[in-house]
Amino acid sequence: MCLLSKERIDPMTGVPKKRVSRGKQGNRRSHHRLTLPSLMDCPQCRQRKLQHYVCPHCGYYRGRQVLKVDAAATQS
Repeated sequence: MCLLSKERIDPMTGVPKKRVSRGKQGNRRSHHRLTLPSLMDCPQCRQRKLQHYVCPHCGYYRGRQVLKVDAAATQS
């Protein structure tokens, strides 16, 4: 440690005072799970699609066709 420096570096920063129990650790991690995407049936073609997205099978969104989809691409 330099005596001319007015800053003092504490070597014990960021060290926990007590051990975290398994219950506290589990409560903290309870929100770390993955969520499944919310799917809905397309009103045009009845295929499953993501909500608020254009249907990849028929190209419709909110009753209007906004995307041209090839018939060969939807068969596979």
